[in-house]
Amino acid sequence: MTYDFDTIIDRRNTGSLKWQVGEHELPMWVADMDFETAPQIRAAIEKRAAHGIFGYTDIPDEWRRAYSGWWKSRHDFQIPEDSLIFCTGIVPAISSMVRKLTTPAEKVLLQTPVYNVFFNSIINNGRQVQESPLQYDGKAYSIDFADLEKKLADPQTTLMILCNPQNPTGNIWDRQTLAEIGELCKKHHVTVISDEIHCDLTSPGKGYVPFASVSEACQENSVTCIAPTKTFNLAGLQTAAVFVPNTVLRHKVWRGFNTDEVAEPNAFAVDAAIAAFTEGGAWLDALRDYIQKNKETVKAYAAEHIPGLGVVESEATYLMWLDCGAMNLSGCERGDLAGFIREKTGLYLSSGSQYGGNGAAFLRMNVACPNALVLEGMERLRKGLEAL
Repeated sequence: MTYDFDTIIDRRNTGSLKWQVGEHELPMWVADMDFETAPQIRAAIEKRAAHGIFGYTDIPDEWRRAYSGWWKSRHDFQIPEDSLIFCTGIVPAISSMVRKLTTPAEKVLLQTPVYNVFFNSIINNGRQVQESPLQYDGKAYSIDFADLEKKLADPQTTLMILCNPQNPTGNIWDRQTLAEIGELCKKHHVTVISDEIHCDLTSPGKGYVPFASVSEACQENSVTCIAPTKTFNLAGLQTAAVFVPNTVLRHKVWRGFNTDEVAEPNAFAVDAAIAAFTEGGAWLDALRDYIQKNKETVKAYAAEHIPGLGVVESEATYLMWLDCGAMNLSGCERGDLAGFIREKTGLYLSSGSQYGGNGAAFLRMNVACPNALVLEGMERLRKGLEAL
C-alpha cells in the first residue's frame, strides 16, 4: 500500500496547538506531525465512534497483548503483560512519578540538553534539577560518565530521567552505555524513569535498545514510558503506558497514577493504541523512510546554502538539532535566536536554550511535515540567519 506524506493539510482553525500562529508563519517547533495517522487507526476510531456511546472505558487484555506483541516483534523484547499500566500521557506519568518516588527538595538528574518539559515536571513539584551535561565534540553527543557518577552519588539525587532515544539530539544509546547507567544508578540507589516515546522513530535500518532489556539491574530499578502517540501522531487522544517489572515499584507507580487520576482512558484511547500496534507497521516503515528523506533535505540545503550551520547527525526522532555556534551571531543574543528568526521570517523553531546544557547555540526543527514545507522552512532559516 502507498501512503501519501506529500499532501499539505491545512491545520489552521482546527484547535491545533502547533498551528495557532500568524497567517504568514510556518510552525516547525512542537513535536507534532503534519501527517494524517495510519488509515488502520482512523478506521478503528471511526468504528468506535459509530457505536455512539462513550461511557467509562476499561483496559482489556487485548491492549496489553498489543503492546507486548509490538515490542517483541519490533524491538526483540518481551514486555511482561502484567507489568503494563495505562496512563493518559508520558508527561502526566512522569510528573506523577516525580511526586510519588521522591520527596520535596530531592534532586532529579537530567542529561542535558534534554526535553524541556522534564524541567517543569521537576521544578513544579518542588524538586531540584540535577544536570549532568552531555559531552559535545562539535559533531555528536556522548555521556560524561565521571560527571554522571558524581551527580548520582549526591545523597539528595534519588531519581534519574533518561531519554532514549534522546530528544533533542537524536542519539540512540547503545547497550553498553545503558548497562553502565543502570549499574551506576543501582550502586547509588537512584531509580530510573526511561522515556522511550521516540523509540519507533529510528532511522531506516536502525533499532533501539530498551533500557529494561539490558540487565537485571536496569530492569528491576526502572520504569519505562512508552506510547503510540509520537509514532502515529495521536497525542490528542491521550493514550500511553508505562511498564514496571519490579512489583514493589509497580505498586508505587500504580498508586501514584490513581491518586493523580491519570490512569483512566477516554473512549478512543484503547482502540487507537491496539490498531497502531497490531496494524500500523507498514505505515510506520513508510513514514521512517520519508522522515529520513526530510533529514537529508535539511543536511543538503544547509551544506549548500547556510555555511557554518552544523546539523547534528540524528539516528532517531523527527527533530533536527541545528548548531549555530560557529556562525557570526552579532546583533542577536544566541538565547533569543529562534525569536529573532520568527520575527524576521515567520519560521517558528524551538529555542535550544530551553533544553539546558549547551543548547543556547542551537535550534530545534521539526521535519515531520511534507518535504515542500521542509524546503520552505530551510529557505526561511537562511533568510533569517542572513538578516543577522
